Amino acid sequence: INTENQRRDGDRGQWANKTEYIMVVAGSVVGLGNVWRFPYLCYKNGGGAFLVPYGLLVISYGIPLFLLESSVGQYTQQGFITCWRNFCPLAQGIGQAVMKLYDFAYIIIQAWVLLFLVFSFKSQLPWATCENTWNTDHQISDSSQNATANQTALTKTTSAATEFWERRVLSMSGGIEEIGSVRWDLALCLLVCWVICYFSIWKGVRSSGKVAYVTATFPYTMLLILLIRGLTLPGAWEGIHFYLYPDLSRLADIEVWMEAGSQICFSYSIASGGIIALSSYNRPNNNCYRDCFWLCLLNCATSFLAGFVVFSVLGFMAHKQGVGVESVVESGPGLVFIAYPQATAMMPFPQFWSVCFFLMLIFLSVDSHFATVEVFITSISDLFPKVLRAAGRSEIFVLLVCLLFFLIHLTLATEAGIYIFQVSDYYGCTRTSHYCMALCECLALGWTFGADRVINNIQEMTGQRLFALFKLCWKYIIPLVSAVSFVLYLTGYSHLKINDYIYPDWVYRVGWTMSLSSVLMVPLWAAVQMWLTPGTFRQVRACHLSLNRQHREIHALTKRHISHSSVRSC
Repeated sequence: INTENQRRDGDRGQWANKTEYIMVVAGSVVGLGNVWRFPYLCYKNGGGAFLVPYGLLVISYGIPLFLLESSVGQYTQQGFITCWRNFCPLAQGIGQAVMKLYDFAYIIIQAWVLLFLVFSFKSQLPWATCENTWNTDHQISDSSQNATANQTALTKTTSAATEFWERRVLSMSGGIEEIGSVRWDLALCLLVCWVICYFSIWKGVRSSGKVAYVTATFPYTMLLILLIRGLTLPGAWEGIHFYLYPDLSRLADIEVWMEAGSQICFSYSIASGGIIALSSYNRPNNNCYRDCFWLCLLNCATSFLAGFVVFSVLGFMAHKQGVGVESVVESGPGLVFIAYPQATAMMPFPQFWSVCFFLMLIFLSVDSHFATVEVFITSISDLFPKVLRAAGRSEIFVLLVCLLFFLIHLTLATEAGIYIFQVSDYYGCTRTSHYCMALCECLALGWTFGADRVINNIQEMTGQRLFALFKLCWKYIIPLVSAVSFVLYLTGYSHLKINDYIYPDWVYRVGWTMSLSSVLMVPLWAAVQMWLTPGTFRQVRACHLSLNRQHREIHALTKRHISHSSVRSC
């Protein structure tokens, strides 16, 4: 059967080789959160002591759930919506398509980074001087040797980097009600980012696998360069000591354990459908068991290494300014777009270090974003394979998705864009969504379908029998941790704020609607399926277990190198 006919019949293709799969998944799970989120959480929650809950939850939560999702995708050869037809049709609402749509908004971070990268080529870094049109009378230069000599004066001033970020890049309005105009330079950067995304995935895994060779490896080159430079700066080791100093008393704080679990969900991209879809392009006999351990180890090592890069530079800043490291530490955009640019302005050859840093962030964000869009495209295409996978239609469908969301995300390039983005970030893909999805996945696979059957499926694919610990995690530990974390999150919930700005009440109502739009999808879909499907629950379950046994027989035939067309005819 020629390639054209395969595409017409809805063939989805596979990774050209194992390396492409590893590269794409590594690029998807290793992103900006490893650079700014993990180091900050580590310092905030007890330094080296934070590694204790983090390590325990990696073993009992992260790795088992990562393996569960990768095995589901590989076994069914389907995305995160249609894969559940083989295990538990009631769980098709777990298809995290809504969560993925909110994830698309993170492309604005890539646009911000690209704009900073462009400014990094100027002969004078604009965030290092006070002589720009956007500066006020209440700011100080970041290139000063001792910019904080007078602590009282500091409280009345803002840094040049802060004003460049808030007044030039964002041009922040007074609130979300003041939408303002579109920032043309930021909109252009956003367009470039979506164009890069399109040409990374327009041919499916055939193009994204090739692009990942560059996007997944280049950040490590830059990370190594920045690490060497950071460790040679004066004051670097004070910053590293601050990063890793163990505060064992924090282990008694339940919030520390919740933060560790949240970071694992965030950085491993679990409970969001991405691992299922990417693994679905593997060959049926791929050793997903081994891949799981190597990818999880890579993710943890990258996060830990990034902490040395970040805090060595923050230690240098504290040394230059004559203050404690805690005075220059911020998480999220504050670290990436204020603190680190400030640091580069203090170094010799500041343009070079600024270009290195923002190039690293560009490549970290590019592969994470195009993998997110690829996952969404995969799962929607699996619903209508003969329509959306036909020759020429796949490229058009990807183009329409990218164009539609570019137009939608122009709102993020307005003067109120940062307020809109924070709402999407705070409510769109929250701990609530991740914990609910993790809980539902384990209930569907560990209990309804059966953990023993999952283990048998993995053994059928890999030839390896799993440890009993995985069954224990899927059936008890992960559901318990997810349920407790979900309840604690709700009881400790507080309204979103940006500095001193309080959102209007209607924004909080919209935010909770965003959160519930993904969470309620699970019970609503299950209720509709139970209403429409004839027969009792036991009868339907027995039918799908029979289908799963047939699926295992097909896997056995596939491992004997019988073609899919022959399997269908059999």
